[in-house]
Amino acid sequence: MRITTAIAALILGVSAHAAKPAHDIETRIDDLLGKMTLEEKIGQLNQYTGSGYSPDMSGRVKAGMVGSILNEVNPETVNALQRDAVENSRLGIPLVFARDVIHGFRTIFPIPLGQGATWNPALVEEGSAIAAQEASSTGIRWTFSPMVDIARDARWGRIAEGYGEDPVLTSAMGVAAIKGYQGDDLTKPGTMAACVKHFACYGAAESGRDYNTTWVPMELLHDVYLPPFEAGAKAGAATFMCSFNDINGVPSSGNPYLLRDILRDKWQWDGLMVSDWNSITEMINHGFCADRSDAAMKAALAGVDMDMEGHAYDNNLAALVNSGAVPMETIDNMVRNVLRLKFRLGLFDNPYVDMATANRFYTPEALDAARRTAEESAILLTNSGILPLGKRPGKIFVTGPMADAPHDQNGTWCFDLEKSHTVTPLAALREKYGKAVSYSPGLTYSRDKNTDFGKALEMAADADVILYFAGEEAVLSGEAHSRADITLPGAQTEYLRALAATGKPVVTVIMAGRPLAIPEECNLSKAVLYSFHPGTMGGPALANVISGDAAPGGRLPVSIPRMSGQVPLYYACKNTGRPTTEMTLIDDIPLEAGQTSTGCTSFFLDAGHEPLFPFGYGLGYTSFAYGTPVLSATEMPADGSIDISCTVTNTGKRSGSDVVQLYVRDPVASLARPVKELKAFEKITLAPGESRTVSFTLPASALAFHNAKGEAVIEAGDFLLWVDDSSACKSKPVEFRIK
Repeated sequence: MRITTAIAALILGVSAHAAKPAHDIETRIDDLLGKMTLEEKIGQLNQYTGSGYSPDMSGRVKAGMVGSILNEVNPETVNALQRDAVENSRLGIPLVFARDVIHGFRTIFPIPLGQGATWNPALVEEGSAIAAQEASSTGIRWTFSPMVDIARDARWGRIAEGYGEDPVLTSAMGVAAIKGYQGDDLTKPGTMAACVKHFACYGAAESGRDYNTTWVPMELLHDVYLPPFEAGAKAGAATFMCSFNDINGVPSSGNPYLLRDILRDKWQWDGLMVSDWNSITEMINHGFCADRSDAAMKAALAGVDMDMEGHAYDNNLAALVNSGAVPMETIDNMVRNVLRLKFRLGLFDNPYVDMATANRFYTPEALDAARRTAEESAILLTNSGILPLGKRPGKIFVTGPMADAPHDQNGTWCFDLEKSHTVTPLAALREKYGKAVSYSPGLTYSRDKNTDFGKALEMAADADVILYFAGEEAVLSGEAHSRADITLPGAQTEYLRALAATGKPVVTVIMAGRPLAIPEECNLSKAVLYSFHPGTMGGPALANVISGDAAPGGRLPVSIPRMSGQVPLYYACKNTGRPTTEMTLIDDIPLEAGQTSTGCTSFFLDAGHEPLFPFGYGLGYTSFAYGTPVLSATEMPADGSIDISCTVTNTGKRSGSDVVQLYVRDPVASLARPVKELKAFEKITLAPGESRTVSFTLPASALAFHNAKGEAVIEAGDFLLWVDDSSACKSKPVEFRIK
């Protein structure tokens, strides 16, 4: 699937709303609003956690005091509560049931960071559609996904939930997820409302510590953090969620600049804005609100339509309206957004779960899609030639804490996981290679610090090849799971040293929720395969890649650091006034060396200046040659575009895929610009010896950037352009000009 640089091109053909004409929906909303009391209006603005069918919840629903229910996945209970809303309340307004369906419901796909590693939006769309089919069969019609926060600090636990460090890649994947969840008509069975989150800048949390403050200049806000949200809004995402953090001192839940000026007025979005869990009330902790009444007022005036489990609206909005602090018009607009979602979902016409088709999970098509996505997300970082193992590799010793960890290989945010359906690498390798496989975990879990490796090392010494499955347990990434030290936890590196000391070749496979700093591990291994928690079918996928039945299709959606102290680390950095032209690393510094002898440029004495592996990087089982890019013109006006073509040839002996990436640099501008920026990409598959010309259209508008006033500007001048296989861009750039 080709991705062009214009955000509009990312969303062509995506329809997110119901087939019913908009004017008909608005007429029905007006009719309902005219009948509602203030208490019933406020009732629609609250989302509560479900806990089965209880007299308390039933009573509130019948009284019209509930707009949405979270986390109820029993279809019988869903129907019972929905019946209370539709048949036993005064106005018959249906509920909308919601759940965090982040990377699959029962069939678990790779975590979103792993989906980003596929660089294949079609797979993301397919996986999201399957998640919607499974979840909606239980009554869930609203998911809190996709997360499109740009994450450039691997310490942040929620880096696992997004698509990486780049706004163009993240926009493409986020739009694909929206299209998958919502389809072309939200009233159809098997669809869910998407929720673009967290609006905004959550991934910029200081020091990578979750919920932490952010300080984001206007230029960075508009050029890096907002584009994926704009793409989601223009793709018709039914809902948005605000973020926990404050942005430059103003919490998102009370931020009218973001929620009204940008989202509603500039982008003309008309969906439902929901708070994050209790984020309205947490504005008190931020020091932005005095109490819950103050928080409810500021959130409502800023544009938060629904309070998720914060109990700020239900207890305070009526008094705020009666005092004049919150106008009735504001309440009516909030309720309109809630009702519009329910109409678009078709809930007024078809509110119940069809029990004849309820609880449909793990279809062959779903499992096949999960396996293919995991294969295309696997990133080969190093390979001495040992991979693929082939049909008869001799005796294989499988070891490590992630080799047979059916819970942990699925990663974060798997509320509905049934680990009995997960196929681990050990199980898949045993099925593929039979008695050639021996196994001992060596370490029982990723944080295990036991260094008694005796039995495992004896088995390793008897093998022809060692497959070492290392990484992070699921609980070590995700919300509130930030890490200051992003090396392998526990005694995993020590165990790898012992395995390598046997003299037998070690293939290290890492399953984790973030990019880990693994320089020593790469040196100790004959090959390193990286798999961001791959989900239900991760075992068969990795076994296929290791054997050669499938090729590693992944490319890095984030940079991998050499050590924790390098982060935040990302390819689209500024050049500085002293870029790294010379450097002396710490172990090479002579005794009593002069202060300036190491080179007065921008680098770390103990890590240099480059990542261990750059954004966009990944190896395969074949090789590719890139020709020189050919431009349709070397000059274009500020309202024009140029076409770029580049011939790519598979020069190896196997079929394989590569991601053709277009990067641009603006060397001289009124504001310093990044050294490179991704503007387009296309994933291609070529047979041995096959060539293909890959073409992109680059509009001048894609080269715009924002000034301190938040204004987009396109400046005349010379630009550099690369078409290459990673952000390292080893090829020679070509030049063009905006006149």
